[in-house]
Amino acid sequence: MNFTDILRTAIFALRGNWMRSALTSLGVIIGIAAVIVMVSVGQGTQAEIDKLVSGLGSQRLDINPGAGRGGGGVRMSGSSFFTLREGDVDAIRSEIPEVQYVAGALRGSSQVVYAENNWSSSWQGVQPDYFDINSWTIANGEGFDTQDYSSAGKVVILGETVRRELFGEETGIGQSVRIGRVPFTVVGTLAPKGQGGFGQDQDDVMMVPLETARRRLMGSMGLPPSAVMQIALTVTDAKDLSYVQGEVEALLRQRHKIAPGEDDDFNVRNISEIVATRTATTRLMSLLLGAVATISLIVGGIGIMNIMLVSVTERIREIGLRMAVGAGPGDVRRQFLAEAMLISLIGGVLGIAIGIVGALLVGKFSELPVALNGQVIGLAAGFSVATGLFFGYYPARKASQLDPIEALRSQ
Repeated sequence: MNFTDILRTAIFALRGNWMRSALTSLGVIIGIAAVIVMVSVGQGTQAEIDKLVSGLGSQRLDINPGAGRGGGGVRMSGSSFFTLREGDVDAIRSEIPEVQYVAGALRGSSQVVYAENNWSSSWQGVQPDYFDINSWTIANGEGFDTQDYSSAGKVVILGETVRRELFGEETGIGQSVRIGRVPFTVVGTLAPKGQGGFGQDQDDVMMVPLETARRRLMGSMGLPPSAVMQIALTVTDAKDLSYVQGEVEALLRQRHKIAPGEDDDFNVRNISEIVATRTATTRLMSLLLGAVATISLIVGGIGIMNIMLVSVTERIREIGLRMAVGAGPGDVRRQFLAEAMLISLIGGVLGIAIGIVGALLVGKFSELPVALNGQVIGLAAGFSVATGLFFGYYPARKASQLDPIEALRSQ
């Protein structure tokens, strides 16, 4: 029998009991669809993490105030103390050559008003390197000059969201806005970044010089002289990040006069370690999702094997008759293997279609990120072929090993 004869015979056999064939392929359909949806969700989540990495920076350290001690040695929260100073920023810049950029920052939120328009937004009091550390670029106007930083100039750079809410289609350069009760002159606008890795609007922000924030926006808080809420830095080579982290911790312990054995009054956060942990967790979840989908596919394959064994039992006399008129064991084996492959392929095609639609619906109606690509579909198609070949071989081999005489005697 040639390939055409085998295929025609397999189609005829499946049409003879099409309902059973359809129900048998249902397991493969569900398994293939599950593989596509689960893997697409896993890849989409990984893509979101890659976006998060690009937004946070894989060569960055963030230093925040740690826990201090109140009266009587009582531990207080890190937010109760401003343990970081501009002097720490200068020391890191001058004493650790592997550091590329370093900047201290203050932050807060306030109402910003222009004419009849107003908007509630966050502001950042920054040093010059802050823009390079966070990959901010000026879209219109210009950045702060040296005098703005040194004299606490009342100038502001607006994020795209704030600019749009206050000025609409205009840039707003040169206009006066009021942040809280203080008038500021808009000298520039930031290029838009869009949504961040955690879903926040990165463009809903205003930048002012660090000293301006300390004197003009936080004066009523009784902020200690030269205090900063955060220090951020980047290294030239990502390989030096762990080394720089150790150097920074040692330098700050020395500057803050922390004795051996005492707790640090600061926290150093390694962004790359956080991202690596999240990446590993996501990869594990993707493997678990893939395992669940694979189990569904295996269950479908077992269903194919079961039905093919039943088919062999029901068609023993037919098999004996074929062998009696000249069909060899190889012909019988190929015929039953073709039937199993056909069931699996039909289920695979339907499963791929359902999986694509399902993945698109998940991406549209849920918050789960979905990345559907040709590799996922190719993987599903390969699983479909492998399922039919693997689970159909044993029934086909069993049919080919039947004794023709005994088969003809079967009722």
